[in-house]
Amino acid sequence: MPQPLAFLLLPFAWLYAAVLRVRNWLYDSGLRESTAYPVPVISVGNLRVGGTGKTPHVAWLVRQLQLAGEKPAVLSRGYGRRTRGYRLADAAATAATIGDEPLQHYQDFGGRVPVAVCEDRRTGIATLLHTQPTLTAIVLDDAYQHRRVRPALTVLLTEQQRPFYQDCVLPAGRLRESRSGARRADVVIVTKCAADLSAQQQAQLAAQVRRYARPGVPVLFSTYDYGAPVAVGAAAAAPVGPDILLLTGIAQPGPLREYLAGAGYRIGYHAAFADHHAFTAADIAAVAGQLEPGQSVFTTQKDAVRLLEPALREALAGLPVFYIPIEVRFLADGAARLHCLLPPLFQPQAVV
Repeated sequence: MPQPLAFLLLPFAWLYAAVLRVRNWLYDSGLRESTAYPVPVISVGNLRVGGTGKTPHVAWLVRQLQLAGEKPAVLSRGYGRRTRGYRLADAAATAATIGDEPLQHYQDFGGRVPVAVCEDRRTGIATLLHTQPTLTAIVLDDAYQHRRVRPALTVLLTEQQRPFYQDCVLPAGRLRESRSGARRADVVIVTKCAADLSAQQQAQLAAQVRRYARPGVPVLFSTYDYGAPVAVGAAAAAPVGPDILLLTGIAQPGPLREYLAGAGYRIGYHAAFADHHAFTAADIAAVAGQLEPGQSVFTTQKDAVRLLEPALREALAGLPVFYIPIEVRFLADGAARLHCLLPPLFQPQAVV
């Protein structure tokens, strides 16, 4: 529900929601064109502004497609980059040229999965299909509202602690469109769940989601598994001890803080920046000024790719900086249920 001050913004939120409702109706009715493609396009996105875990869930889907023998690519807008138009990631790519999340995908898969960025997803898909003729699937990162593309599978993510059904449309809340947008989803994943989320709690959350989703749409639950710290740049092989400084430029650093505290780390200082923050040498110098003997700097993998920008190498040199890798793990039978949705996408079907 909106906070007291947010009530003043509700008329603007209603106007914004109405405009989007008309836009969605035009696509749903066929009055505006939505393009399907000869290979399955899987769209992963959310209704809410901010981090819901799109990047690790896209990575999970790509791995499953690879295990099934498919040849997927990832297409993103490339938020935060300083370039425009279509770009295919290569060994020279940086966060400035393609964005931090696409660069993370490129590095995670060792360059073996094509990763491209383009503001216009239709142009991006067409270019990928033309230049990468062996592709058998394309995963769209953060394209839930990109209605010009007709996905074969639409995956909607929503956080357990910040579910879309408890939020309002911008600017009174953080939703990009009204809750009814959940009806476009073929599967809904409640992300960043507590690892011990009970079956009863899952059922309660699923009931709330199903008030807005289509009948029969699966509602799944996922959590994060955190890995051992990985050195960034020329850092030491392992952290010295449990005393750390935390450096983040992500939308929701709370789950990481909770994990670190539970793992026995003591956070002496947290330099928290906005999502996709472009770190500067001054930012790193400020963190270094807080660092005491025996402490290490921890960050996220998404932040690490921005910290490794060429312009920051000198500022980062010699600092004990480590990122904490994360992987998605589904609760109960969620992985099997999502996996079952993939093979039908590759059965022959007519392109409209």
